Amino acid sequence: MIAGSQGPQKHNLVRGIGLWSLIALVVNFIIGAGIFGLPSAAAAILGAQSPFAYLIAAAGMGVIAACVAEVASRFQQAGGPYLYAKVAFGRFVGLQTGWLLWLTRVSSAAAVANIFIDYLAGFFPQAKQPLIRLGILTILVGGLAVVNIRGVKLGAQVSNFFTIAKLLPLLILVVCGFVFIHLHGGLFPQSADPHPTGTWIEAVLLLVYAFSGFESALIPASEVKRPERNIPLALLAAFPVVTVIYFLIQIVVVHTLPNSAQTHQPLSDTAYILGGAALATIVSLGALLSTFGSLAANMIANPRVTFAFAEQGDFPDFFAAVHRRYQTPYVSIIAFAMLLWALAFLGTFRWNATVSAISRLFSYVIACAALPVLRKKQPGKEGFHLPGGVALAVLGILFALVLVSHMGRAELIVLLITAAVSFLNWFVVRGRTNPSVDRLRKKS
Repeated sequence: MIAGSQGPQKHNLVRGIGLWSLIALVVNFIIGAGIFGLPSAAAAILGAQSPFAYLIAAAGMGVIAACVAEVASRFQQAGGPYLYAKVAFGRFVGLQTGWLLWLTRVSSAAAVANIFIDYLAGFFPQAKQPLIRLGILTILVGGLAVVNIRGVKLGAQVSNFFTIAKLLPLLILVVCGFVFIHLHGGLFPQSADPHPTGTWIEAVLLLVYAFSGFESALIPASEVKRPERNIPLALLAAFPVVTVIYFLIQIVVVHTLPNSAQTHQPLSDTAYILGGAALATIVSLGALLSTFGSLAANMIANPRVTFAFAEQGDFPDFFAAVHRRYQTPYVSIIAFAMLLWALAFLGTFRWNATVSAISRLFSYVIACAALPVLRKKQPGKEGFHLPGGVALAVLGILFALVLVSHMGRAELIVLLITAAVSFLNWFVVRGRTNPSVDRLRKKS
């Protein structure tokens, strides 16, 4: 045990994340690096009609987020979907959900770290050299770990800064784009041909990824001020903001770039047309800020998964250790940072993306299913009551299952491996008592 720290303690974390910081955290998780590549992929499927696919994806994910908002309003502890599933369905389902959530967040963060290196190489080509790359990743991940060990409030401030910093270039691009479109003709090009239903489903499936990640902002609930109120408000406020930004960016791209479906850097290429090299550089810097901001948000939320595991008796106790001075889960932060650093250096981007998609869908199904179960077990205990919640929960489950039905063999293999690991975890801890969860389940 390091100096200045103490052994495992419960419920003594600092509630340093206010409403605005939580909204920024949710936005930071949703708007990651994907927006800098997704516009061209969407345009390749639907062309000029691709902006409307964002609205359909937002509607489906919005239903899921609304269900999660009610479920989350019942809890003040760290854990997010892991804790919801455990209270609603028991330790086995909780651990299945928690392991998928944790492994996905680690691997997704590792993928983002590699994207950061890719964008940095545009300004500093030597960044891809093995030793230099290792040094950059060490400074990047280690620095964020130190910031978050020193206090969740400081970590939230870093996340807030990069949320604003990465949104500004996107907003500048939107404003310049609409001025350009106004000066050069109408908003919609002439070749907006209709597409069959299957093509729309393909595009929506692609864009659902752009709206995922919000559940990770709920993990550090034990460090959120008034979580029963602020978590639902943050989710309901962040989703419209993200949807509008995505929709407007896609309009600008497809109505500015003649080859929007072919480029690998749609926003940078659009910026070059709108404002030359200067604006393209600003947008490229925005990509760096976006990836860095996403990593900062990940460093706040993701270590709290293993902290929650340990706090609920599902992991070794030392993962619940809290730093005496800074009141942060320093062991879980260090463990997450080390695994993130290792996976980022290995550069397993494809595996990361696969695990990320599966665990999110699994978590969404369980969270939606928990809504009617918890209403029955704990009537009237929610801080936010979703009108028509049961019907919306069924709709959210069906929406997620449609996506699951499109998974391939590789995705299934990853799902089975992760399920096997969580089963072993359950087998080891199945006889332990669950004091915190037992208290929650007995509130009914």
